[in-house]
Amino acid sequence: MWRTGRVLNLRLAGREAARLCSSNPPKPSPPSSSQSKSSPRPQAEKQRRRREREEAILSSQHITTADEELKWSEKQKIAYTTKTPPGTKKDTSLLFPSAYNPEYVESSWYQWWEKEGFFSPEQHERLPHIVDQTFSLCIPPPNVTGSLHLGHALTVAVEDALVRWRRMQGYRVLWVPGCDHAGIATQTVVERRLLREEGKRRQDFTRQEFLQEVWKWKNEKGEEIYHQLRRLGASLDWSRACFTMDPGFSRAVTEAFVRLCDCGLIYRSEGLVNWSCALESAISDIEVDSKQLSGQTMLSVPGYENKVEFGTMLTFAYPIEGQGESEVAVSTTRPETMLGDVAVAVHPDDPRYQAVHGKLCRHPFTDRLLPIITDSMVDMELGTGAVKVTPAHDHTDFLLSQRHSLPRLTVIGGDGTMRPPCGQWLEGVKRFDARQFVVDALFEKKLFRGKKSHAMTLPVCSRSGDIIEPLLKKQWYIHCDEMAKKATQAVEDGQLEIIPHFYTKTWKNWLSNISDWCISRQLWWGHQIPAYQVELPNSTDKQEEQWVWGRSKGEARQRAAIKYGLKPEDITLTQDPDVLDTWFSSGLFPFAMLGWPEQTTDLQRFYPNSILETGSDLIFFWVARMVMLGTELTGQLPFKKVLFHSLVRDKHGRKMSKSLGNVIDPLDVIHGVSLERLQEKVKEGNLDPREQLVAMEAQRKDFPKGIPQCGTDALRFALCSHKMQGEDISLSISQVLSCRKFCNKMWQTLRFTLGVLGNNTTPVGALEETTPLSSMDRWICSRLYSTVKQCEQAFEAFELHIVTSVLYSFWVHSLCDVYMVRKHSGRSRHMAGSVLYHCVSTSLALLSPFMPFITEELWQRLQPVRPGAAAQTSLCLQLYPCSSQLEHWHFPKEERDFMLVQEVIRVARSIRAQCGMTKEKPAIFLPLKSDGKVPHKRKQMLIPLYK
Repeated sequence: MWRTGRVLNLRLAGREAARLCSSNPPKPSPPSSSQSKSSPRPQAEKQRRRREREEAILSSQHITTADEELKWSEKQKIAYTTKTPPGTKKDTSLLFPSAYNPEYVESSWYQWWEKEGFFSPEQHERLPHIVDQTFSLCIPPPNVTGSLHLGHALTVAVEDALVRWRRMQGYRVLWVPGCDHAGIATQTVVERRLLREEGKRRQDFTRQEFLQEVWKWKNEKGEEIYHQLRRLGASLDWSRACFTMDPGFSRAVTEAFVRLCDCGLIYRSEGLVNWSCALESAISDIEVDSKQLSGQTMLSVPGYENKVEFGTMLTFAYPIEGQGESEVAVSTTRPETMLGDVAVAVHPDDPRYQAVHGKLCRHPFTDRLLPIITDSMVDMELGTGAVKVTPAHDHTDFLLSQRHSLPRLTVIGGDGTMRPPCGQWLEGVKRFDARQFVVDALFEKKLFRGKKSHAMTLPVCSRSGDIIEPLLKKQWYIHCDEMAKKATQAVEDGQLEIIPHFYTKTWKNWLSNISDWCISRQLWWGHQIPAYQVELPNSTDKQEEQWVWGRSKGEARQRAAIKYGLKPEDITLTQDPDVLDTWFSSGLFPFAMLGWPEQTTDLQRFYPNSILETGSDLIFFWVARMVMLGTELTGQLPFKKVLFHSLVRDKHGRKMSKSLGNVIDPLDVIHGVSLERLQEKVKEGNLDPREQLVAMEAQRKDFPKGIPQCGTDALRFALCSHKMQGEDISLSISQVLSCRKFCNKMWQTLRFTLGVLGNNTTPVGALEETTPLSSMDRWICSRLYSTVKQCEQAFEAFELHIVTSVLYSFWVHSLCDVYMVRKHSGRSRHMAGSVLYHCVSTSLALLSPFMPFITEELWQRLQPVRPGAAAQTSLCLQLYPCSSQLEHWHFPKEERDFMLVQEVIRVARSIRAQCGMTKEKPAIFLPLKSDGKVPHKRKQMLIPLYK
């Protein structure tokens, strides 16, 4: 489910080029002229930029700038070696290590959180700061076949930050994990494994035997993503984990299909689909990649020993019946489909063909007569101006056949071989081998008129690498018009909020032009369609299909008996072998995960979900379908808000994709990885030689020494530090490494704090009892109040980058740069210690949603200083700091007065960095009064700017 979505808008310059046909049946209206003229440009521009990036990566003159260069050295590894049984609380009474190490910090905590049930909504009742509010959402269920990359890690970081924030506010929180069965991807993986290990194909097994192999693979390999999610610190309620092939979820899928059939929204019809001959199945748009060809190109195609030629346009002639030597020439990039031609079309205003309107052409191989029809859809400037019409193998030709009542002749079978209507000379021949046979035969009949190189867009199956074949198939479809209108209206009425709001226009435009949705797939792995073909006793009608549906075969039989007025035992039923599109089952996720159609407690309490957070690339494939299905089946929107985050790109601006070999496993950033291992992963992929070369060269330049160990907290903080409601995110590992340095800053701050508090003989007082005395104390307290206020506002607006920015600024520039270097004496020393304690403790709570491991570790070490701290309490269940708690710490005057202090220190640090100052060189000292003002007298206090 978490795959990189693409909205593919392909138009081929060749009339018969292998265009991507939608999985949806076509609407009769032709595309507008503006659309047809503008659509190639974005694709061409996209391909141009991609080529430029690849050339820059491969260029020997590519120089990495100082800002881009990843500088790091191996840190000393510190392991947590104390024996801690899984689920037991970590011992933080041990000696405090001198330096931060993520491996030490992140051990044991997650198992304790999970065992104690801190992520379950049931613990809500035990919170002292409980509020009567609910916050629920589901994770976009990743494919069971895959592993997460940094784009998915962004989803986890953002959602977990929101979840932990609401949980700390006292909300009843439910965040449900899940995994998608990923029909095509999983079946492909298992088929390849069986072929590699046993030399068997799927057809060598019965359906049940093959499904047993899939389940076996799933149980062995399908937990990798759950391991990654735990390692990322995702506070999911694992007791409610949901797999889309679980029995309960499967019942929900069956119920949804039956209800939609009963109300007339699902129907069976013949239409053109994206067909993968390698998979022998229809596939959705999201499983189709577009490959731009500038001209003649030789490509490898699954099932062919030799490469196949694409990117050429051939012209041949059709003799006009009864007109002597007269002919009409047509051009095509797919000559093998001419066996399925049923007409020739010309523009009614084209002066070249005025004399042949209504005439007939004779097919040179089948002897069929083809009418010459006129239609304004024909482009007079393309090719010869006359086009062959092959309705069963071309999307636009299918529309022409509807307008002109033309027959539809399928000449290529689902396995990619030519069918009997082609004649014995071609029957059973592979489609691209047949291409050359047809060209040779046209030469022999002296009808071949030329061949030239031709730019085109080739649709390719992302799962198998096969060339997509548009085929005419009977499939199950969902009527989408009325559901789409409701989804559009929900946004216009404000019932559903889309964030950022500029996606509202995209939402409306797409839904207002939606086609019906093909939901059947010719696979074995998935939810078998609960529809049954009916065979009646003594029936002689073999033409018309009769179908019924039901929650079980028994129910379907009863429905058929009532429908046809027969006894149930007299009816023979055969279940459709096809399965439902994976997007159909994933579209039910927000309510099926809660037990729908049963009215469970979870469904009543947590549905509709509070929010859906996901990548903007899934707006159509998943989000819109969830809204349509949820509204139709439950009578309610599945969620109240949709929050889209931007896509994560690599340093070169390329979207992270397995097809480019530039994905980065978040665990490689967390644990560190060598360059050699990174390149091994590229070689293990299914990239063509050039793509593999580009991917490995990019890695060599980006990570010459590999990726350093950064830890989960640094990765999450870096991801959330980007503005996610805008342009795409270009994440570099150097940014994550900077966040690891911030973690070390936090570590050293707590060591200093414990040192200060360890010298105090008086216990730290409660926050509400702590009243700052000096100007410096009042200033840092007021800065903390302002920081909390900004966090509140930014969290409510889902501007997480603002939250991370103000928290970093407070900790580094206010607490460390100014307050901690201030020396206290006498009566103010104890108060300063209390202020320091509350500043650090509150800051850890503020940072906890982003950096759960280090904040838990440091907060636990800080607790013994405060009397009465509960032994089993976790920071993740503490009250999230709110400005109302700190109103007595608001001192606007001190904040204004000390602004100069921070600005001078900032400038001084900048100068030091530019001058290359180090700890060994003399520190800069700034003369300031204790209230932060520039002194007028010689009596000054020297504040060391650097320790």
